[in-house]
Amino acid sequence: MAQNAENEKTGYIQPVFEIETKRYCMTLELKDDPKLIEEYEGWHEAENIWKEIPEGIRKAGIMDSEIYRSGTTLFMILTVPADFDFETQMGILAGLPRQGEWEDFMTKYQASKPGESSAEKWTKMKRVFKLPE
Repeated sequence: MAQNAENEKTGYIQPVFEIETKRYCMTLELKDDPKLIEEYEGWHEAENIWKEIPEGIRKAGIMDSEIYRSGTTLFMILTVPADFDFETQMGILAGLPRQGEWEDFMTKYQASKPGESSAEKWTKMKRVFKLPE
């Protein structure tokens, strides 16, 4: 967690991709329970997340995925190829091994309904500002 605290001060380095990409920004609420929030964050550390989850995210065509938290609010950024079809690819992700099991497991921490897929739990956000060129 020390690395995360340092990144909060210095910023987060972003990968550069050789193809045109786009981003989806989404939000989700966690249950308001500090112990559950700590557990949720722990399950998302590289050494704890089920190996099938990042593998599946990549198989669905997602190039980068980040989740940030402020209080009980999660903010996720997905970086995908410019021609990525969200509904199609998220449907593929939902059908991959262990993905449904992971989503059910995460429901313990999230203010969402049991059985919802990732695409159903996360609400897409509307961009309201972009620095003009």
